[in-house]
Amino acid sequence: MPGRANGDIRDVVDIAHRSAINPASAKDATASRAHSPQGAAPLIPLASVDLSQWQALSERAIEPNGYYLPAWERAVSATARGRAGADALCAFDAASGRLTGLLPVVSLWRAWKIPLPALVSAHPYGTLCSPPLDRGAADDAATQLLQQARQAGAHALILRDVALDGPAMKSITESLVREGLQPQVLTSYIRAALDATQDGEALLRAALGGKKLKELRRQRHRLEGHGLVTFEIARTPGDVGPALETFLKLEASGWKGKRGTALAQDAGDAAFIRRAVPALAETGQCEIVTLRAGATPIAAGIVLRHQARAFFFKLGIDERFAKYSPGVQLTCELTRHLCADPAIASADSTASADHPMINPIWRGRLAIGDVLIPLRRNDPTVALIHAALVGREFALDIARRAVRLLRR
Repeated sequence: MPGRANGDIRDVVDIAHRSAINPASAKDATASRAHSPQGAAPLIPLASVDLSQWQALSERAIEPNGYYLPAWERAVSATARGRAGADALCAFDAASGRLTGLLPVVSLWRAWKIPLPALVSAHPYGTLCSPPLDRGAADDAATQLLQQARQAGAHALILRDVALDGPAMKSITESLVREGLQPQVLTSYIRAALDATQDGEALLRAALGGKKLKELRRQRHRLEGHGLVTFEIARTPGDVGPALETFLKLEASGWKGKRGTALAQDAGDAAFIRRAVPALAETGQCEIVTLRAGATPIAAGIVLRHQARAFFFKLGIDERFAKYSPGVQLTCELTRHLCADPAIASADSTASADHPMINPIWRGRLAIGDVLIPLRRNDPTVALIHAALVGREFALDIARRAVRLLRR
């Protein structure tokens, strides 16, 4: 009967949801209190994580991730479309109570509508979810995070968009191996990155070749018919406010605006970015770069900074100037800017695989993937979770192919 079937599905979803947020047993809860200040619960609202502790952890993190900086991820979790209301797994130093690890998470049902007891790294809008782990206690922090997930009732953790070869994933893998477990890479891809320790001009010449650079110079010379071409960098909270509004207008004027995915088109997304960017500018961790022809902005991008790495979040262009390659022109200027900055050693494009604009310019590569982390040995529930995730990816692949066919 349809009514009974729907009721059964709701029952399964409810059981899975409760099992993913409630302690598995009194014994597990006792173990949690041994590592957490004042017997903290294994899963807490992200908004309740102590801001000063989180900020201090980000400064000690073994691996940079601008998208899990507190000012960014707290703003995402507060209002961003489909991303608000995340929880957190936390690890602490037993002696001092210092925060040593943090993983923002949502339930598997919340992430992908799969009614099984697992937790998924909360997506921070940017495509990187490598968790901050204290470089002085990374292995212990990773072990605690896994244990906290167990105590929250999860049978598996799914880390999406993590740096597969990064030190955070290495610490998590080593912790799993000690427990007789192995992570499973579900999907992976390679994306563009920049080695900013090189000379910018030499890097661009090697990446693009003399012929392409000559063509870009010719386009720029033609662009100067619309006014002097300038590259601006907004860093202070006072400067990034107007620069952000310029970016939002450019993004909404292009194809993202036509599809309804521009940040300014959703109230929650707009609130998140207007909160996050000035807050990060306060600590020197965000800047907005803009290319102008005279007084007209033709391209703009948001760049986050964490430790010695930059993160190219988004790019917006005025498509009326498309024949001058404004996105490429801006990215070349950004490349020169980052290579000239001694505080930056590398930059993550956070772009999709085989991105046609940035891949030819930034020739470094990062391996990124979604990873399934089993939390118990020989657990049949993990096999169900794996099968559900593989089935979901298969269905998405079919849908993507159908969309490509329809667009031809």
